[in-house]
Amino acid sequence: MAEQEKEASFPAKENFSEWYNELLRTAEIMDVRYPVKGLYVWHPFGFSIRKNVYAIIRELLDKDHQETLFPLLIPEHEFMKEAEHIKGFEEEVYWVTHGGTNPLDVKLALRPTSETAIYPMYKLWVRSHADLPLKLYQIVNTFRYETKHTRPLIRLREITSFKEAHTVHATWDDAAAQVDEAIRIYIEFYRQLGIPVLPSKRPDWDKFPGADYTIAVDALMPDGKTLQVGTAHHLGDSFAKTFDITYEDPEGEQILAHQTCYGISERSIASMISIHGDDKGLVLPPQIAPIQVVIIPIIFKDGTEVLEACENVRSTLGSAGIRVKIDDGDNRPGAKYYKWEMKGVPIRIEIGPRDLKNNAAMVVRRDTGNKEQIPLDNIKNEILERFDNIHADLLAKAEDEVQSRIFDCETLDEVREKLPQGIARVHWCGVKECGLKLEEDIGAGILGIPTGQDENVTGKCPVCGADATTRVYVARTY
Repeated sequence: MAEQEKEASFPAKENFSEWYNELLRTAEIMDVRYPVKGLYVWHPFGFSIRKNVYAIIRELLDKDHQETLFPLLIPEHEFMKEAEHIKGFEEEVYWVTHGGTNPLDVKLALRPTSETAIYPMYKLWVRSHADLPLKLYQIVNTFRYETKHTRPLIRLREITSFKEAHTVHATWDDAAAQVDEAIRIYIEFYRQLGIPVLPSKRPDWDKFPGADYTIAVDALMPDGKTLQVGTAHHLGDSFAKTFDITYEDPEGEQILAHQTCYGISERSIASMISIHGDDKGLVLPPQIAPIQVVIIPIIFKDGTEVLEACENVRSTLGSAGIRVKIDDGDNRPGAKYYKWEMKGVPIRIEIGPRDLKNNAAMVVRRDTGNKEQIPLDNIKNEILERFDNIHADLLAKAEDEVQSRIFDCETLDEVREKLPQGIARVHWCGVKECGLKLEEDIGAGILGIPTGQDENVTGKCPVCGADATTRVYVARTY
C-alpha cells in the first residue's frame, strides 16, 4: 500500500513543470534548497550523470582541441574593452569590490563568459601563422545575475558546467568552417544522448554580442517550448581588434586573426531528462546511466543459490565494463523496482529459483517495460545488444516526436494556433522590421533560419506579404 501511495504521488509528465521539479528531487539529481536564489547543489547521483555526459563532449573535442582552465575573475579594464559584448552582459555581471575588508583598486567581474578573460592571453600566445589554428576549451562555472524565473539546470545564476571553446584562425572562412564543425560536434554529442536538435542561424538581433553571426541548436521540450542547448559564434575580427590578436603571415605582414567561440551547459542534461523521462521517473540512455544494470534477487526461502547466481552475473557484466549493482536489501521486490525505475536504470535483471531451473534470468527494459527471459550463459552479449537497442529506440522516438511537432504555417493565426503544440515554420522576407513585428504579434520569438533548408520552397512573408524563400523556426522558449 505504501508503495502504491508513493507511485500515485509522483506527478504525471503532462504536468511538466511539477513533474520536472519533483523528478530532480526524488531521483536525487539536484537539491534546490541552497540559500542563494538560482544556485543549486548536485547530488552524487546527479553528478555521476553529469560526469558521464561531459565525458562524451570531452571525447569529441579532444580529437583536435586542448582542454585548459582560465581564472574566474576578470579585471574591469579588460572586461569593459569590448563595448558591444559588454552591452549584452552588463545587467548580468556580479562584481567583486572588496578583498576582505579592503576596497579593491580594480573591480573584478565573475565571468559571465570568458572572452575577456581569455583573449588578453591569446594576444600573448598567437605570434605566427604557424600558431594557428588555436583550439582550446574549458569546462567551468559562470555567473549571471538572472532576473527571470530561475529553474534548476535550465536558467541559473551559477552555471556550474559551462563548456566553452575558443578558437583562433587565419581567415574569416577558416573561422566559418570551425563554426560548422562546432555544430557538427554538437549534433553528434546530442545524438549520443538520444536527443535530436534543430540547428538554426539566429537573427541579427539575437546573435551573440560582438559576433558576426550565431548558429544555435535547440531541443523541443515536452511542454512545447524549445530550449537552446548549444551555440556557436563567428566572432570575425572584432575581438582581435579589441585585444590586438594578430599573427605574422608567411610574407612577414601582421594580420588580424579571426575567432570563434561555442558553448553548451547543463541544459544538455535538462533536455535529456525531460525528453526521455516518463511518469515513472528518469529514463537514461545506457551510456549515461550511473548504474546501467540492477540485479534483483527474488528469494523465497533459502536464497543462497539465487545470490550466488546474482553475484556471478554481476561479475560477468562488471568484467565487460558494465556498471552493475545487486540490490539485495530488505525491501520487497516491488519497492526495488520503483526505486530503480525512478533512477532510470536502463536494464533490470530478476533472478529467482524458477529462473535458475532454466539457467536463465528475466530482463526488463526501463524504456519500454518489455520483459523477456534470456540465458545466463550469454548474458553479457544479450545486455550489450539491448544497450544498443535502447539508445536507438530512444533517439528514434524523440526524432518522431520532434518531427510531428514542427508545423508549416502560412499566416500569423496559424502560427498562434500551433505554438502551444511545438514549433512553427514560416516564411520570412528577411527584413528586420518584419521579424520583430512577427515576434510582437505572436508573443514568441524567431529561433532562426534552419541550416541546410531547401531554398526552393517559396511563400509569402505573413507580415508584409512579400515573396520569400527563407523560412524560420518560431517557438516559445525558456
